[in-house]
Amino acid sequence: MNKIGFCLALLSASLAPLCAQVSVEIVLDQDQFLYGESVPAAVRITNRSGQTLHLGAEANWLSFSMETGQQPLIAKNGDVPVVGAFDLESSKVAIKRVNLEPYFSLDQPGHYTVTATVRIRGWDRELLSPPKGFDVIEGSKLWERDFGVPPASGASSTEPEARKYVLQQANYIKGQIALYVRVTDPGGRSLRVVSLGRMISFSRPEAQVDRFSNLHILFQNGPRSFSYTVINPDGAVVVRQTHDYANSRPRLKPDPDGSINVQGGVRRMTANDVPKPLAPPEDTPAPPPNEVTPPKH
Repeated sequence: MNKIGFCLALLSASLAPLCAQVSVEIVLDQDQFLYGESVPAAVRITNRSGQTLHLGAEANWLSFSMETGQQPLIAKNGDVPVVGAFDLESSKVAIKRVNLEPYFSLDQPGHYTVTATVRIRGWDRELLSPPKGFDVIEGSKLWERDFGVPPASGASSTEPEARKYVLQQANYIKGQIALYVRVTDPGGRSLRVVSLGRMISFSRPEAQVDRFSNLHILFQNGPRSFSYTVINPDGAVVVRQTHDYANSRPRLKPDPDGSINVQGGVRRMTANDVPKPLAPPEDTPAPPPNEVTPPKH
């Protein structure tokens, strides 16, 4: 064994007991993302050290690195902010949730791997998570429309800012199709990417822009169910509803005043509605567990 190999073996042997006491894991809700889409990640820190860990006091206590097969390290746009000191007792798990997309240059389709590093104050150690892989993919364009951004209330009349709505679909593993809205500037730079959810393969999405430059999308996401979403010029979801096929199929209907509504079918209240329903449906799922929970053995 050469000198470098011997040193690495010693390092691995010295870190093995520590990794068994405190473990770090990255969890992703999905393993494929459209270019520009948010990449939400959860970092699970499990403490079995027999002592309370004091975490989060330093700005760099939790950091991330990313790489691809083409680039050993992906350029950063900034450090992922994870602020707030807390104590993690032994036999407990802490979960920190972040969005990685704004802080890394994920502008090329391909396979990426991300690693989290936790620094424990007083231990003089860095704990690395196993690399977690995901793919950035290109979607196919279904529809696009240029529009002008309405002026703010009370603002003087000037030439409107030009933007574009782009409706895209992405084909995922096992034949699943997801629908997205991308808001871009005139040069094609993405300002926001919004996931609309899964769509059945034979659905033909309807898209229309109202007099306030809001985008209305209606598409079929189940055998008899349709998803209706309204996106404002900034890419924010202002309406999300579910409509079921009853005596007629739901469709978008423009009114003479420039507004757009859903005609036909019947609306079904769900826990995912925007705005939230006044009385949550009976089948509303339970809220997520607290951020610090006992680990699974």
